[in-house]
Amino acid sequence: MHDRLDISMRANHIFFAALLGIVAIGVVFAAATGDVFYLRLATEALILGGLALSVDILLGFGGLLSLGQALYFGIGAYVSALVLRDVPSFWLALGTATLASLVAGIVGGLIANRVRGVYFALITFGMAQVVAKIVYNTRELGASDGLIGVPVLEIPLGVATISAGDPVAFFLLTLAVLTVLYGAVAYLLTTPFGRLVIANKANEKRVPFLGYSTWWPRMVSYVVAALVAGISGALYPMLRGFVSPELMFFATLGNAVIMVILGGVGTLAGALYGAMILTFLKSVVGSYTEHHLIAIGLIFICAILFLPKGLIGLIKPRLETRLRDSELRRAPDAETSKGATS
Repeated sequence: MHDRLDISMRANHIFFAALLGIVAIGVVFAAATGDVFYLRLATEALILGGLALSVDILLGFGGLLSLGQALYFGIGAYVSALVLRDVPSFWLALGTATLASLVAGIVGGLIANRVRGVYFALITFGMAQVVAKIVYNTRELGASDGLIGVPVLEIPLGVATISAGDPVAFFLLTLAVLTVLYGAVAYLLTTPFGRLVIANKANEKRVPFLGYSTWWPRMVSYVVAALVAGISGALYPMLRGFVSPELMFFATLGNAVIMVILGGVGTLAGALYGAMILTFLKSVVGSYTEHHLIAIGLIFICAILFLPKGLIGLIKPRLETRLRDSELRRAPDAETSKGATS
């Protein structure tokens, strides 16, 4: 018999598989019509979905609201852009950005995990603002103009080589990276360590009575979230050909938080759904008016009032009930089969 967490994760996987199916239909349609714009927009939505996924790791499973995840997204993007301008290698850029995000996540985690609650949110926000201002005023990093001139990559994948300039190929590559990140995070959360992270969120004061440290789960989950954000950020300059300090500003993180709340906090796949919905809404509304932020704000308010658990959070309990009922129906059959065999 699977427990509540296992069933919850199975439901998350079903929603993620449904997203893959929707995406596959969209790719086929875009390739058939030659619609490059929306394919590039969907790629950007996936990349921002990685940032939203990192927010959901901390908020949805660790109970930690980090207002500094855009910092790691920006670090991954800047390190990737710097490497690509000198050595146009996808794997070198991705590996260097991952290492930089790991180091930054450890340093940031050591600082942020000294406090709790609102102070945790404020100190992560402060770290992000400090680094963003440093980047904004550093001429070697392009200052307020950012870094431009990132070349179009030829990406070797062993059996084939794809171009970052090919919308379909790069979209599929981005989707593959996000799938690996999702799978790794989902697996981690189902391990005993992941259960400890969730227990910390439920009641941090009781965890020490079980003989476990509460500091390590917070620290490791913080570093994992930083890695997810940094790896996602490393893909951004490959798509856009530039990076800017705005990637580290609060507006970027604010959009990611809206994505998580819109999709469903603590659902993992909901962060990706929210990223797709919000990115396309901004594009559609922005094509009609320059005041699209007002519309996004209204959508956020409506989501809080009428969908407090998010889109996936609204549907997920029903799916979990069906999965649980299906398992209960199979259990007597399994016992009968076992008894007949013995």
